[in-house]
Amino acid sequence: MAELIEETRPGRRMDGGMRAAGIALVVLGAAVAGVVAVTTPWQAISGADKVRPDPARDFTTAQIDRAAAFDSAVSLPAYLSLAVTLVVAGVFILTPFGAWAVDRLRGPWWLRVPLGVLVLSAVSLLLKWPLGMWYETRLRAYGLSTQDWAAWSADRLKGFAVQVVTTAIMIFAVVWLARRFRARWWIPASIGAFVFTVAVSFAYPIVVEPLFNEFRPMPAGPLRADLIAMAARDGVPVKDVLVADASRRTTALNAYVSGFGATRRIVVYDTLLRAPEKEVELVVAHELGHAKRGDVLYGTLVGALGAAAGACLLFLVAGAPSLRRRARVPSAGDPRAVGLLLGLMTLATVLSGPAENVVSRAVEARADLHSLDLTRDPATFVAMQRRLAVTNLSDLSPDALEYILYASHPTPPQRIALARFWARQNGLPEP
Repeated sequence: MAELIEETRPGRRMDGGMRAAGIALVVLGAAVAGVVAVTTPWQAISGADKVRPDPARDFTTAQIDRAAAFDSAVSLPAYLSLAVTLVVAGVFILTPFGAWAVDRLRGPWWLRVPLGVLVLSAVSLLLKWPLGMWYETRLRAYGLSTQDWAAWSADRLKGFAVQVVTTAIMIFAVVWLARRFRARWWIPASIGAFVFTVAVSFAYPIVVEPLFNEFRPMPAGPLRADLIAMAARDGVPVKDVLVADASRRTTALNAYVSGFGATRRIVVYDTLLRAPEKEVELVVAHELGHAKRGDVLYGTLVGALGAAAGACLLFLVAGAPSLRRRARVPSAGDPRAVGLLLGLMTLATVLSGPAENVVSRAVEARADLHSLDLTRDPATFVAMQRRLAVTNLSDLSPDALEYILYASHPTPPQRIALARFWARQNGLPEP
């Protein structure tokens, strides 16, 4: 009888842990929803959602056809790559392949875990490598890529290395915590996921970005002086504007803001400097909008809360007996759980993408509105959006699935329509 009681205690502790983790998941999920609801500008300007974008008004038939042809050329390899990602994740989750692969590795558990992440991640990399090459050939055919195969391969391998290191840290932490705390490992895992997300966002500009680009301060001259003065007028402290050597891999035009606090930076592609100065100023004004509103900081907060909630969800799903039986995984503390954990994390990343895009599009529309308020130059805004769309071969009329899966920004016609609406609202000539 005593032996029977001892055997049932772990199950009772696990059931209690499941209930507590479920409650924590609900609370953290509500926190994520609350922060998103409060910080997301669901309507950049009242009434703008009623304006119908019209690609034919701003782009020639040839430009529209070329953008559509490019989209058609890259859609198949992109969708196939997504399908491979989902299939591989499904194999790791629903079959014992991951456990079998890790079981073939030798060494202590703390060595087999990161090695398992490397080996299993390499499976996906190798399966998607030909699709990546296919996609790259399409970029070259349309003049968007300036890389040779050596540089392309180096970038891809560096990206893979960054992914493996960050994923290995997370999975190693889960396995160690599951071994140490058993039925309560979701508690330190949630805290660790929150802290790790914040740390990565803070360190990314100074640790990861230099792996792919060299950065230099924008050269002294009228443009730099105007940009610094505009930032000061906007009340955004910017010590410097950096230029990335993007031209060594692409002809596309872009700018972005990353980091926060001491690592916040506004970066423009060197390709963008070929545009008229007024258009460059508008692009930087858009990025100042992100900086002024603390979009990276709020995005990091949402991501950190989401990561904490994800740790709770991972505990619940990975602890399901039926799933562990399918994957032949005794527990999350066993190194053979690497495949299951990797598959679940990959699936969560893919499934969360559409929701992230919804929020991102609203935030980007607000940054567009900020650039218009700051420069009061809708004509240049429209000209800049045309240049970006034509140069980057942006999809001017994406289908619903593409818009949901990939559109982190409003389409160029949507952004132009917003500028025209803003001009009418502010009594300025409509461009």
